Amino acid sequence: MIQYIKGTLADIEETAIIIDNHGIGYQVHISGQTFDYLPEIGAELKMYIYFQVKEDGISLYGFLTKDDLRIFKLLITVNGVGPKGALAILSVLTPDDLRFAVIADDAKAIAKAPGVGTKTAQRVVLELKDKLKLEDAFAANEERIPNAAVVQEKGIRQEALQALTALGYSATEASQVLAGIEITADTSVEDVLKLALRNMAFL
Repeated sequence: MIQYIKGTLADIEETAIIIDNHGIGYQVHISGQTFDYLPEIGAELKMYIYFQVKEDGISLYGFLTKDDLRIFKLLITVNGVGPKGALAILSVLTPDDLRFAVIADDAKAIAKAPGVGTKTAQRVVLELKDKLKLEDAFAANEERIPNAAVVQEKGIRQEALQALTALGYSATEASQVLAGIEITADTSVEDVLKLALRNMAFL
């Protein structure tokens, strides 16, 4: 069983990447959000792998963190959600967003994933409710975000999210608004909250 592949990012395709490992090119399917964290072509990277064997072939699904892989494995245990459906969900929701959506019974947020209907989204909420914990959300993840500036940005978003939920907004709603706010080195939590509250009025 392949646990991970470490090699050079050789190419980026529409829904997958090619990792060169000692002269062998592995096609690894990834989520839409994973594309945002990829290094430049030619750089080294490590992907945690879900290895799927079917009658018509073998497929590899890759994740930058063990947490991403764990959430993916939980998703494919849900009736009606296969690997492609799980990647679709993780393309519109981060693992933390998914935790918030499940805990808040927000099936609509999950149903925004391409090819995922309302009934399937409701099953995700129902079947994962007891398997996802709120305290695991926003856990520090140096594998995915080694850049100190990115870590700082995530910390600001986390503080703003906690403040918004304390004000009565749902975690999913707050996460979506915060995702649309650009944070620079000079941005404070107060700045983010002001923008978020202003944007909340248009939801």
